[in-house]
Amino acid sequence: MNPNAALPALPLAVHHASATTPFPATLQPRASTPSSPALIGLDWGTTRLRAFLLAADGQVLAEADSPHGLRHLPAPGGPTGFETALAQVAGDWRMRWPSLPLLAGGMVGSQQGWREAPYLDCPARPADLLAHAVAVPLADGGRLHIVPGLRHRPDAGPPDMMRGEEVQIAGVLASHPAPELVVLLPGTHAKWARVQQGQILDLCTHMTGELFALLSQHSLLAEMLPAAEAAAETLATDSGFQRGLALAAQAGPGDLGRQLFAVRTLGLDRQLTPAALPGLLSGLLIGHELRAGLAWLQQRGAAHWPLVLAGEPALCQRYAWALRQAGQPVAAELGNTAPQGLARIAADSGWLATVADC
Repeated sequence: MNPNAALPALPLAVHHASATTPFPATLQPRASTPSSPALIGLDWGTTRLRAFLLAADGQVLAEADSPHGLRHLPAPGGPTGFETALAQVAGDWRMRWPSLPLLAGGMVGSQQGWREAPYLDCPARPADLLAHAVAVPLADGGRLHIVPGLRHRPDAGPPDMMRGEEVQIAGVLASHPAPELVVLLPGTHAKWARVQQGQILDLCTHMTGELFALLSQHSLLAEMLPAAEAAAETLATDSGFQRGLALAAQAGPGDLGRQLFAVRTLGLDRQLTPAALPGLLSGLLIGHELRAGLAWLQQRGAAHWPLVLAGEPALCQRYAWALRQAGQPVAAELGNTAPQGLARIAADSGWLATVADC
């Protein structure tokens, strides 16, 4: 498995569709739960669409997973494609509980999405996201609300942005409330965010996962890497990953480009086996990201704030191991917190208070 590729975050599973069907059959809440559905939440990205039937407290009563992200709609682009995808993934729920509100986050609100939800500037709270959501009328008379992404405009330098990760951060806050918190979301574009008193203050993005994918598939280094990675070694014995972290820790300013060539030379010199080279590349990229991210926190007085990881478990484990090697404690490692984030956004806005028990 690519340690840094664009890995989908694992949902907090209750029910999964069969791998042989493009979208699930009717999903019902588990009979054993006393909670009632209060919200249909959608984590709608570029390649995947995940739907969650949620209780008011964020409990996932049922979920559905669809391949119909923005790039793979079941009908030609435009409202028809989006409506069809929504009907396929959540139509059964909407028929049974027609009064449930619909709340979506992710790339569905981008310029290429169903309806653009303009970025909201930091600092922002979860309730602010719903206050600035865009309502999309549906053909059956219902409405889908799409929350905006967040934008940070520093006093100097270019702006930074996130779309979808703000929902995950809201989910982290639902389970880990703290006066001060750092949330790190590894992935294709890793996000670091400072949160204080429930406000997302600012953010910092590193294209670590995308760089790994590009370098391991479309560069000279790709010639050195095995065509398919063998079974993943444990982090404690992954010599390539440890070597990459060590090199990154010793790096001077601007050394990443020079050190990346070591993926080739250490292989040619037979100091590392081909199977260890993907780990070396991963360790270099993650190591440099952590050095930059921890320095960013230091500059902003957040070096000692608790740090929580959220995202794909195997990737979070890799980051947690590297952080601890760098002397940075990790307060928690969470999976996909998007469903809890959608419920938190709705609850903080008082949006669920008027929803009748369905």
